[in-house]
Amino acid sequence: MPKASGVRRAGSVRRARGGVPGARSEPRTGSPGARGPARDSGYVTAEAAVALPVLALFALMLIWGLMAASAQLQCVDAARAGARAAARSEPKADAMAAARSAAPDGARVELWREGDMVRVRVRAHAIGPGPLAVNLRGEAAALAEDTVGADDAMGGAGAGGMGGVDGAAAREAVP
Repeated sequence: MPKASGVRRAGSVRRARGGVPGARSEPRTGSPGARGPARDSGYVTAEAAVALPVLALFALMLIWGLMAASAQLQCVDAARAGARAAARSEPKADAMAAARSAAPDGARVELWREGDMVRVRVRAHAIGPGPLAVNLRGEAAALAEDTVGADDAMGGAGAGGMGGVDGAAAREAVP
């Protein structure tokens, strides 16, 4: 007599650990019809092996970006400090020292005068791998205080402070 599928013989009741007839001892996972333990147990390890280095690289790039942005802000602040000091008619060495003290390490500071304006430029290099190495720059200008009110005192001619050189910029670059 042929055996009917899914029909068990009398006396062959499968019991699980708890003693309940017909209960399965292990939960079935994976694809339908799979026998034994799940067949996808290695995928989690492989995904973690790929995802963790990617996350670490992303974190390093984020930290580099924050450090480059911080150095850019330092360049701008240094240029403003130097321009303020020079506009107050402080000696050039003091104005340069004010800019250098606020600038990032290794920055180049330039100070020059154009007419009534004092200008300061601070340049720095943000170190990074390959194309991520960028040049940073901050520039500021301020009206020189010795020229404020000079137009009225000189009959509208203007002092300029350039000693007769009209519009020429005397620049000094100090590393």
